[in-house]
Amino acid sequence: MPVQIKTVQCLSPAGLHKMAYKEWGDPSNQKVLVCVHGVTRVSDDFDALAQAMEHEYRVICPDVVGRGRSDWLANPQSYQIPQYVSDMVTLLARLNATTVDWFGTSMGGLIGIGLAAMKESPIRKLLLNDVGPSLNFEALQRIGQYIGEDVRFDHFDDAVKFIREISASFGKHSDAQWEKLARDVLKQNAEGKWMRHYDLKLSIPVKATTQEVAAMGQAMLWGMYDAIQAETLVVRGSDSDLLTVDAVLEMQKRGPKARSIEIPAVGHAPTFVHADQIAIAQDFFMGKA
Repeated sequence: MPVQIKTVQCLSPAGLHKMAYKEWGDPSNQKVLVCVHGVTRVSDDFDALAQAMEHEYRVICPDVVGRGRSDWLANPQSYQIPQYVSDMVTLLARLNATTVDWFGTSMGGLIGIGLAAMKESPIRKLLLNDVGPSLNFEALQRIGQYIGEDVRFDHFDDAVKFIREISASFGKHSDAQWEKLARDVLKQNAEGKWMRHYDLKLSIPVKATTQEVAAMGQAMLWGMYDAIQAETLVVRGSDSDLLTVDAVLEMQKRGPKARSIEIPAVGHAPTFVHADQIAIAQDFFMGKA
């Protein structure tokens, strides 16, 4: 079936907002896979993965609020994991599925940890793509610096070059893949300039994170991770500066005792647009490569 773009109404302390999501596959299929992107990315990141999975799953790919086709929040301080988890609970109620599998890249993985830790969580299987409860503070600072920059380009080729430079850690991609990765997260404004397709104010909570606050947040995340009952796989880019080898080793010992796979020559984070990376997800969720 052709992909559909839908919306669901969610609630924040400042009022209502709409979250957009892409739905692939048979809408009556009770096998549901939810794929959630990283902090500056969008639902379109999962087009290749969704096409590979839609014959087995109803694949749901939301634009987390503040990104892509979704509304922006009135209060930027709400651009944090608790709000995102709340929105996902609303989405799952709309889907009317008793269980779901979850693929989370970076921020999407943290949202998955928050949801999977809840009592009677519907998450059956959890794939954490280059993220875990222990995060490198210097990497968080790096991310906080660049996501709030108001960059604009007269020509799309220049915008693609920019995305390739800031996303070099994604690893090798073809020119066509880089163009799609850029087009997914860029839009043209009224003056025809190419700019980022998200609310730049989502950087505010990230920039405000001190080392002390990050340490407290990390302790909370480990507590959540220890409560997870879902079968868990953690995928790490071998050159990642966000998820350390030591953190992965600890994740193998605690909580759901995650299995782990490392993807060579990739940093933060694997894009899962390559066939060999998609096969990792297929093997985990569907039991076949």
